Amino acid sequence: MNSIKTALVTGANKGIGLATVERLARHGYKVWLGSRDFSRGQAAVESLRAKGLDVHLLTIDVADDDSVSKAAYFLTKQTTHLDILINNAGVALNLKSLPSDEKMSLIRETFETNTFGPIRVTQAFLPLLKAAEQARIIMLSSIVGSIGLSSDPDIIYGQVNFMGYSSSKAALNMVTVAFAKELGPSGIKVYAVEPGHIRTDLNENTGTLSTHEGAAVPLRYATRNLDVTNGGFFGPEGALPW
Repeated sequence: MNSIKTALVTGANKGIGLATVERLARHGYKVWLGSRDFSRGQAAVESLRAKGLDVHLLTIDVADDDSVSKAAYFLTKQTTHLDILINNAGVALNLKSLPSDEKMSLIRETFETNTFGPIRVTQAFLPLLKAAEQARIIMLSSIVGSIGLSSDPDIIYGQVNFMGYSSSKAALNMVTVAFAKELGPSGIKVYAVEPGHIRTDLNENTGTLSTHEGAAVPLRYATRNLDVTNGGFFGPEGALPW
């Protein structure tokens, strides 16, 4: 049995990712804080270590194959297993243009981080996850990734039209289902979660909840043995429609 509980959170030098790292560390996990930028990541790590938390920096750009490969290789030298992977890194590059005006270059960049990033990270760290007992993989999705809710004109989610961002998260939900189908028989749970309307840079801090409140949802599905469907999509109040 692996006595040391370990976790990796990508895109974690600020926002929900940083809050999730702190809460995992306070729950006794040895946590690697994934950050694309070394200096910002190191500053975040130092702030948490000053609180007595077992947090370490892992430089990783989820949109870059070479960066992810190097990060996975580095982590195999640091630990024999990984109990939790939280694919938190994400971008919202354009929430203003109509679909007919949205630039293809921005849509591609959005998918590269929000959809392809979690795929390449999960694939790269899978040997460490398989070496753990009942590992958890959490995909940070979004409420606007729900096609059902986005199609309802009577609610707020049906009134916004973020084509690139929303479709990248809807695709991530399907990625979650696919990994859950493969990994479920080996005891690995894979969940997509929507943390709520959180104040972050992605929404210009217009959310109603703090990042620590937002971290509660990924933390719940990462650390608890819940009687829920593997590969499901969940928010603060439970299961969400696809």
